Amino acid sequence: MGHEVLAVVLQVRDHVLSVLLWQRARPPYEGGWALPGGALGVAEGLGPSIRRQLKQKVDVRELTHLEQLETRGAPDRHPLTRVLATAYLGLIPAGVDPLTPEDTRWHPADRLPDMAFDHAELVDSGRRRLRSKLSYTNIGFALAPPVFTLSELTDYYRAALGYEVSATNLQRVLLRRGQIQPTGASAPPGRYGGRPAALYRFRVRELEVTDAFAVLRPPGRIAPQVG
Repeated sequence: MGHEVLAVVLQVRDHVLSVLLWQRARPPYEGGWALPGGALGVAEGLGPSIRRQLKQKVDVRELTHLEQLETRGAPDRHPLTRVLATAYLGLIPAGVDPLTPEDTRWHPADRLPDMAFDHAELVDSGRRRLRSKLSYTNIGFALAPPVFTLSELTDYYRAALGYEVSATNLQRVLLRRGQIQPTGASAPPGRYGGRPAALYRFRVRELEVTDAFAVLRPPGRIAPQVG
């Protein structure tokens, strides 16, 4: 029985939450798309193994967050042999563009191509984990560059959550929770001029729970007051 490690690597690219996939060149699922990863080394821990494989196989080195997502061990998840899979959720901040091989591409996480094995289910699990943690932690730091405007941050949240987000409400909630703070600087004016937008940053760029009972919901749904 084998054991592999896989990564659901997500990034907001061109206003869309995207996942990094590579195209298989041999059976099973030849031509299908799969999550990056590979066999666990006999002397490796799970975390070090997936970091090594992301660096070596798809040149992903600038993860701002990596956490274990789930382990799958259904006897039939691999058509040829018994393989356990431990999946990780990895996040890359907007604006970073890893150098990836020709067989590797970014795909919209909600419009996946034909996927190999149970990898489509793992992508869905990663998206749900990210959405959940955006409610009660500061994990937004892993989607954003070190400094950003509120408009940019709202775009990252909108892409990750999959619904419209009010910049005013997001600012109010994140400031009240102490997640973000103004830098005192402003972004350069746009091509049409106008008032320069204030720049913000996350107070802490590592995961912390800021409101254990908060829930972010799409507009129009009844939800408890957050913030």
